[in-house]
Amino acid sequence: MLVLGIDPGTSITGYALARRRPDQNLEAVEYGTIRTPSEMALSQRLGLICQAVEELGQAHRPTAIAVEELFFGRSARNIFAVGQARGAVLVAAARLGLPVYEYTAPQVKQAVTGYGRADKKQIQAMVKVLFALDVEPRPDDAADALAVAACCLYSHRLQDALAGEEAGGGRLQ
Repeated sequence: MLVLGIDPGTSITGYALARRRPDQNLEAVEYGTIRTPSEMALSQRLGLICQAVEELGQAHRPTAIAVEELFFGRSARNIFAVGQARGAVLVAAARLGLPVYEYTAPQVKQAVTGYGRADKKQIQAMVKVLFALDVEPRPDDAADALAVAACCLYSHRLQDALAGEEAGGGRLQ
């Protein structure tokens, strides 16, 4: 399973392509950011985000897109901006015909660090370890996208294990 993890934002959208290798370790195929110029009209910025996500999907052929849900602890202005960027990502996913998996920030933090209220530094440090990277991924948006992808991969691993339990008569396979 190759997942395109997204940390949406109108100025900077983090992205990460990640998969679980046969040995069950996580692999970061590619990660980075999609940046949009602040002087550009919002509609154009959202168009750039949508286009960039589509291009990533066409180039890498992921099996799913994982995106962080809105976090309401932020300012109203930030919520609207992130919501609009999420919308651009969801449109791109629909155009690509990919399923979308959505996770809250606490779910992502719990999956990656074991603590649902971890800070950005803890996320970066754990993402470095989980993906066996030489350096902590920067900026935060790219690290967050890797964390979202990891959350999705772990979630599917759990679902696979539970499906095996049902098929195997009540025991984890």
